[in-house]
Amino acid sequence: MKGPPPGSGRGLTTRLRTAKGRDTGSQRWLERQLNDPYVRAAKEQGWRSRAAFKLIELDDRFKLIRPGARVVDLGAAPGGWTQVALKRGGPRAKVVGLDLLAMDPIPGATILQGDFQDAAAEQAVLAALDGQADLVLSDMAPNTTGHGATDHLRIMALAELALDFAVKVLAPGGGFVCKVFQGGSEKALLVALKERFAVVRHAKPPASRKDSSELYVVATGFKP
Repeated sequence: MKGPPPGSGRGLTTRLRTAKGRDTGSQRWLERQLNDPYVRAAKEQGWRSRAAFKLIELDDRFKLIRPGARVVDLGAAPGGWTQVALKRGGPRAKVVGLDLLAMDPIPGATILQGDFQDAAAEQAVLAALDGQADLVLSDMAPNTTGHGATDHLRIMALAELALDFAVKVLAPGGGFVCKVFQGGSEKALLVALKERFAVVRHAKPPASRKDSSELYVVATGFKP
């Protein structure tokens, strides 16, 4: 494919590089990571990602993870939310982390590799839990395009798929936590959530970066 004619300005990108050869976007990301107290705290406390603190803060607020809970973590890699669910659920908890990507083992959890939309994955999750789930978690997000409307539609579609999975595996009274983008949940998702859950709320935990558009929908009191 030919590029734009000289001087058109279309499709031309200028990348500035630092003295060490990093482009400015990479440099900003690195500086943010180095200066992020949640990144430092995650390393110090043994969490696999800073995202662990998002679930900790959501659980502190909404009391989602009960002792001995059966929990499913969709899109679990690298495993921060799975770790939190295990710790907060205690020694009797059953936690399953499911992801398309391979994950390192987490002692005490069942780690499955596969697509949560596959019937085989659903059955594997239920078998690992030895029953229905008390809580389904999803911190999944599609790769962003930089186009706000497109990204919003893509994550809402993913949220709807996660809800479909949750409805199939949740026990009565169970909960569902799912990432969405600001602008709130689309009407169709909200209608579906309110039909299936007693209480539906949105929350942005403090660990969610201020410049991030992510929110979490927290639904409790599942009604089969």
